[in-house]
Amino acid sequence: MRKLILAASVLAFAVGTAPAVAAPCKDAKGRFTKCPTVAPKAGKCRLNGKFAKCGTPGAKPA
Repeated sequence: MRKLILAASVLAFAVGTAPAVAAPCKDAKGRFTKCPTVAPKAGKCRLNGKFAKCGTPGAKPA
């Protein structure tokens, strides 16, 4: 009985989140469009064993 309830709740959660994921890829009229690409975040850099801004001279990606 517990497995059945667990499976039903997982299914309900999966169905409930699917429209929320697809919503950003629609235009104002509701038509599907190409999703905008997300620019990758700048990685963390290190200088002398400590974190530093990646633009700092001598800093290397961590």
